[in-house]
Amino acid sequence: MRTNGESKLSFLLIGLGLGAIAGLMAALLARKETREKLLEQGSRNFDYLNQQGKKLRESVGGVIEKGKEVMSRRCCSVEATTEDGKQAYQEEAPGM
Repeated sequence: MRTNGESKLSFLLIGLGLGAIAGLMAALLARKETREKLLEQGSRNFDYLNQQGKKLRESVGGVIEKGKEVMSRRCCSVEATTEDGKQAYQEEAPGM
């Protein structure tokens, strides 16, 4: 005589087996469609990433240009300040 636990286990195993068989059959039938969907979605994602990359390159290019401008202004002001300092030192230094 079987107990209630043994019959539940056998039903579970049968259900798992049938589910696995059904899953394999569905995968074999839909394999081509799945590949097509994956390729289509991958293509869309690739295009989206390319667009975002272009936007990023453009914005980074603008930031780099602004940084160059700021650095050139600072370099010029540092050079001017250095020259002013040298000139003031030469005027104040005794014996020069």
